[in-house]
Amino acid sequence: MARALPPRGFEEEDTQKRLQWLEDKTGVRLDDVKPEQPSDYQGIIENHVGSVNMPMAVAGPLVLSGSYAQGEYYVPLCTLEATLSMSMSRGLYLTSLSGGIKTRHLKQELSRSPVFIFDDIEDAPEFRLWLEQNFEQIRDVAEATTRHGKLLRIDPYLMQNSVILDFVYYTAEAAGQNMVTIATQAACQYIYDAYDCEKPFHYFIECNFNCDKNPATKTILLGRGHQVTASTLIKGRYLKRVLRADAEGYVRGWRQCSRGSQLAGVVGMNMHVSNALAAIYMATGQDVACVSENALGSMDMEVRNGEDLYASLTMPSLTVGTVGGGTGLGQQRRNLELLGCVGENSSKMLAEIVCGAALGLELSLGASVLTNEFAQAHDRYRKRTVLEGKV
Repeated sequence: MARALPPRGFEEEDTQKRLQWLEDKTGVRLDDVKPEQPSDYQGIIENHVGSVNMPMAVAGPLVLSGSYAQGEYYVPLCTLEATLSMSMSRGLYLTSLSGGIKTRHLKQELSRSPVFIFDDIEDAPEFRLWLEQNFEQIRDVAEATTRHGKLLRIDPYLMQNSVILDFVYYTAEAAGQNMVTIATQAACQYIYDAYDCEKPFHYFIECNFNCDKNPATKTILLGRGHQVTASTLIKGRYLKRVLRADAEGYVRGWRQCSRGSQLAGVVGMNMHVSNALAAIYMATGQDVACVSENALGSMDMEVRNGEDLYASLTMPSLTVGTVGGGTGLGQQRRNLELLGCVGENSSKMLAEIVCGAALGLELSLGASVLTNEFAQAHDRYRKRTVLEGKV
């Protein structure tokens, strides 16, 4: 199949051309979704007063060879930042010329971290032993609250007279934030009632050890949600043709970016994967606040074969799902259908698509900085507002 970038232009007829082009490519029509009624928002938002009109674009082609995502994808994006969709398309088109992006889904684990507080330090080790001996009963109580979630393990961490319990779950197609909260609450109440302790003790359902919506080193090491890695080998001739860059210069530039990140204390090692995440999350009904913990991608580049660029991105935390929350809204559901992310293993497929799209965007931005086109690109695509004779 011949691959091409989406048709360009800012007029109504250009939008219609893109919609038809996308339907011809994927078989999915995006502009025939009926608007939601207020009752449809129950469980998603309270005190509803209306909706904000968020523009949506599409980027691609994203060619993936993954554990679950296989084939050619056109990625829906909601953003207010000029150049984002065009830049992602450029990066993805570049990788498609060299055979696409390889992705591997490594694991899916989401946790909730209650803390149990005891009277003295001697009580904590005994409590940890009791947990090990009664794990099966605790697991049964937790899993009784969900049809699809599975409690994989409980990792205890002793701190003075407290014991932090990291309840680690598999959440299937759901992102699982609410799932693990409800399951862990039931498990904690069971523990509180069943544990025979002569001294008083109490617990809190969360102590922030799981780093929910917080960037943290723990998440880089252990992951949270889906953990995905992606890589691509780009031929030197395509680097020059599409990005006007060469592999050696690219790697030198990335080294300087890495040094700047280290000096500033940046958590993670990337330029702006959060841009890709936020845009895809809004388009597919994800919890956008999770971008704060999901944007911990670790990017790396090296020269191969003297002129080719090998680029890789590992994302230890992608808290995405294809059921629940905003994924049931009409346009968000249609966008997931556009990506083929429905049914079994669809959340894993979505996570691989997100990682691949983020890699493409990183490559394009890196080239714009390297070739000193970064400012010019934003100036070209921004809308100019004339006020008192000034732009």
